[in-house]
Amino acid sequence: MGVLPDTAPPDAVTTEPRPTLPGSAGEHLLQCAYGSQDRAARFYADQVRDRLLPRMVEFIGRMEMVFVATSDDSGECDASLRAGPPGFIQVLDERHLAYPEYRGNGVHASLGNITENPHVGLLMMDFERDLIGLHVNGPARVETDERLRARHPELPLDGAPGRRAERWVVVEVHEAYIHCRKHIPRMTRVHEKREWGTDDPARKGGDYFGAKEAPVDEAPAKAPAPSPADDPTGPIQVPRQRGRSGFPSTTHLPAGAATARPLRPLSVGPRDRRRPRWLTS
Repeated sequence: MGVLPDTAPPDAVTTEPRPTLPGSAGEHLLQCAYGSQDRAARFYADQVRDRLLPRMVEFIGRMEMVFVATSDDSGECDASLRAGPPGFIQVLDERHLAYPEYRGNGVHASLGNITENPHVGLLMMDFERDLIGLHVNGPARVETDERLRARHPELPLDGAPGRRAERWVVVEVHEAYIHCRKHIPRMTRVHEKREWGTDDPARKGGDYFGAKEAPVDEAPAKAPAPSPADDPTGPIQVPRQRGRSGFPSTTHLPAGAATARPLRPLSVGPRDRRRPRWLTS
């Protein structure tokens, strides 16, 4: 059970969210509780698309890093960073992109999660020029370099040591939308040598956080969440949904450059259970 902050008006969650909106039940309840339904609806209609628009493609082409969010089948999450030269993220077509997996620490946390739960969230940020971000969400699959290159011979072949793709993550674009600039810090580029592919512990950062010498504590048992019946004056309880097909909570923006299009329901089959039903074709 998720818990709404106790600052929410207790009677606000009785308002029924509009059924035509995308997203989870918890997302809609928070929008009702905090009075942001109109802002959220405007953002969904004006900014969220089910494909990569031309300006998004140009943006991706100059990115040198991407934040990758994954979770396993039980919902345990992981966030990671992938980096490379401009163009290392390849747009295969308006509904698919791919990024390479270079030699790493061998843990394969992100790839392991994808084998259990293919849905990923990507965040690309321009900290230097335009101060803007791009979210891309959708199901992913892991492909060998040879197999993907056979279908897409235009993929770049990077000859730099440590930057040869061992495999690729191919993401089908279900959601693509802006991350607004108001909280993005401006950064200045510093040119320095990167140790691509090195196995030298010192060059990789060594034991920076002192974890090697710290004992591993057993995780304490989690206390059960209180029931509303036990404390009717306590925080509002919101049931969580698994396998949701809607949108994550986002920074809500006023109407932007993307043109709003009428929303229409789509039939969703078993293989498309994660695809938003409301997206236009």
